[in-house]
Amino acid sequence: MSKHIIAVTVENLPGVLTRVTTLIRRRGYNIDSLAVGATEDPSVSRMTVVVEGDDIIIEQVTKQLYKLIDVIKVVDLTKEHLVERELVLIKVKADHNVRPDIVQIVDIFRARIVDIGRTSLIVEATGDKRKIDALEDAFRPFGILELVRTGKVAMVRGTGEDNRRK
Repeated sequence: MSKHIIAVTVENLPGVLTRVTTLIRRRGYNIDSLAVGATEDPSVSRMTVVVEGDDIIIEQVTKQLYKLIDVIKVVDLTKEHLVERELVLIKVKADHNVRPDIVQIVDIFRARIVDIGRTSLIVEATGDKRKIDALEDAFRPFGILELVRTGKVAMVRGTGEDNRRK
């Protein structure tokens, strides 16, 4: 089984997220990552769901999702050429002695320091899973005080016109 990235376009209404996630959970599948937000149309939201399963399982989940009244479109993006990103905020221990080392790591990973405390820094970074995992590993020796990740968001490369030519 492999991980699939599923884009679910839905009406931006209360309870839709619960109905979608409950449907997936009832089928016995674990959601590895979930990111939800409004689209260019404020009445529509897009969910990017990462779930593990083979093609047959994902096809079944897709068919079940289409049965939900608020679902507009479901697309398995897994085999497409994608731009995919995750956002992470990491609060790391940082007294004055180690701050230069942390700043160097931040620069190497093209991250940003977004908050400075007396004994800690909060670092923000975006990238694919491997980059975010590597940044996390680089900060572990300093002491990670808190960490939050958004989950994956993804979009097919090119314009809609480019994608129709395939």
